[in-house]
Amino acid sequence: KLVDSGKISTKIAQTVFVEMFDTGKSPAAIVEEKGLVQVSDSGAIETLCQQAIEANPGPADDFRKGKEAALNFLKGQVMKLSRGKANPALVGEVLKRILNG
Repeated sequence: KLVDSGKISTKIAQTVFVEMFDTGKSPAAIVEEKGLVQVSDSGAIETLCQQAIEANPGPADDFRKGKEAALNFLKGQVMKLSRGKANPALVGEVLKRILNG
């Protein structure tokens, strides 16, 4: 339910599942207690994307030259910056928009 609504990612859901098993707490309680809510704010994600692009100009240029794999690298850097909390689908969209801009 939390994954379907976009509140958490599937990666975060795995962490929540283990915690549910260990503690018996509800998924919502675990997400709230541990601050695991997925970031879906496009403004926040755009800032993270800009930071990743500025820190990695080579892959950004590679993507602009047609290397699709470079986008996955940049997406990974954004996920790293967000500690896995950014909405991956939105990250991909925002990166493409900025890089194709």
